[in-house]
Amino acid sequence: QVQLVESGGGSVQAGGSLRLSCTPSGATFTKVAMGWFRLRPGNWREFVAAVRWNSGITQYADSVTGRFTISRDNAKDTVYLDMHTLKPEDTAVYFCAADRYYNNVELPSSYDYWGLGTQVTVSS
Repeated sequence: QVQLVESGGGSVQAGGSLRLSCTPSGATFTKVAMGWFRLRPGNWREFVAAVRWNSGITQYADSVTGRFTISRDNAKDTVYLDMHTLKPEDTAVYFCAADRYYNNVELPSSYDYWGLGTQVTVSS
């Protein structure tokens, strides 16, 4: 059974930075892409960023472009989300997800495995 384990969430003041990490554990699998989504209070699960595992091609939501960077370390089998210039509206539970097939990386339904989420709180 595959589990995605996120770490790195926490509380930070506006303008600060955090780094999230996500590593699969359990059964091995071939991943095409890894993504980050977030769930803000009163909202639906929204796409944040994704990276194609082999090519490293990245994709971002408009709301985080220029502030967040997604990257992966193939050797460590880990995906990262570096978040800078954080805003109070970035406060959310952030989820890591893995896509085993070529799908639209912006859609939650494209992903096969999910982490349990890590809380990020940005205070003003």
